[in-house]
Amino acid sequence: MGQLNYEIVSKNAYRTIGMKWEGTWKDITNLKGMITTMSNRVCELQSAVDPNHQLGLSYHVKNGGFIHYSVYEVSDQQEIPKGMIEFLVPASTYLHVSHPKERSIGQTYHDIFEYISKSNYKLKLDPHTKYYDPLPIKHEVYMSGRDLKNPYFEIYIPIEEEK
Repeated sequence: MGQLNYEIVSKNAYRTIGMKWEGTWKDITNLKGMITTMSNRVCELQSAVDPNHQLGLSYHVKNGGFIHYSVYEVSDQQEIPKGMIEFLVPASTYLHVSHPKERSIGQTYHDIFEYISKSNYKLKLDPHTKYYDPLPIKHEVYMSGRDLKNPYFEIYIPIEEEK
């Protein structure tokens, strides 16, 4: 496939509400079910900023697994529906990449890692947290109605300038 386009963007802090999954790689089918459940429950978020954009926020802080938040950005007025959680995303600078259809997701993430390693940026990580992935924080944005077998989505990796 062709080259990826890399863009450095800054995003303000924002509030999300949705569902949290924590598990191992062998439990990944449960994660897919939770993501589908959350996309079906977006109608409960009357203050969703854009109900057509579901966010997948992954944090690889578990050995052999990770934590994933399937959420939607919401306004401050949104109450938390039963069975959902609130997750606040801090302001940050991100490397933004669009993952195109027909391309290996693994290859896209490999190329992102290579790009960062050769740039003037480094991953923005909590120094007090142990991570278990070369790109341990991944924020993905999905359009509703996406093709789950051949997805197109936006990727945001928190970064900061090398000192």
